[in-house]
Amino acid sequence: MDLHTVTDYTVARSRDDLAWGPGTAFVGGGTWLFSEPQPHLRRLVDLSGLDWPATLLGDAGLEIAATCTVEELSALSDTETWTAAPLFRQCADALLASWKIWKRATVGGNICLSLPAGAMISLAVALDADVVIWSRDGDEKRVPVEEFVTGAGENILRDGDILRSIRIAPRLLDSRTAMRKISLSPLGRSGAVVIGRRDTDGAFTLSITAATTRPYVLRFPGAPSPADLEAALATHVPADAYYADVHGTPRWRRAVTQVLAQEVREELS
Repeated sequence: MDLHTVTDYTVARSRDDLAWGPGTAFVGGGTWLFSEPQPHLRRLVDLSGLDWPATLLGDAGLEIAATCTVEELSALSDTETWTAAPLFRQCADALLASWKIWKRATVGGNICLSLPAGAMISLAVALDADVVIWSRDGDEKRVPVEEFVTGAGENILRDGDILRSIRIAPRLLDSRTAMRKISLSPLGRSGAVVIGRRDTDGAFTLSITAATTRPYVLRFPGAPSPADLEAALATHVPADAYYADVHGTPRWRRAVTQVLAQEVREELS
């Protein structure tokens, strides 16, 4: 969609080019930005000119640039031998987007939209990822993705902040994972995404996204019993946390989340 109110388009080459002002938006892939009218915008700052490497693997773990595309992220499932490697493509597939979108849509953009069905949020939360935020005042901070998303379409970013990258610790890449996803139709938006992770020390983590307004994570020292998992879901995920839209009612989302969680528990046990 043409954005007729935009009068300035700047390609950022360094952090100094990321100056923000009223009516400014930062562009990653632009697949959402150009999908509907944005009458409040006057200026776009394109992040592609910063030439951030899509992914970097080092002693500190895996760093995924905010501008890494869904296609580049998905390829990690084919090129890497981590135990958790299959999860990258599984979450990319959960977007149910065409190959054209995969080539443009970015990991950072999906997380910054902070929609309940954001598949990159599901991936990041399941692997206890942190986001690196460049503040408007020049500072930098790291925040768990679990805390970054605060509600449906809401997060902790302030005007002028930039999500620089997503970081995953090395030990988590060697965890076993299991994923379940459900929607009201075969090609519909995710109604619930439940991902389990079993770490090398036996610890069990369960993340819930798409079904709730924000991510929820349950942690256990080992694989929980069916009764313990059911009790944890009832205790730590409030009934009013389940999301309501045309893709599912809260009651349905809560019910299927309980079923999927038990399936994940059984697979990882």
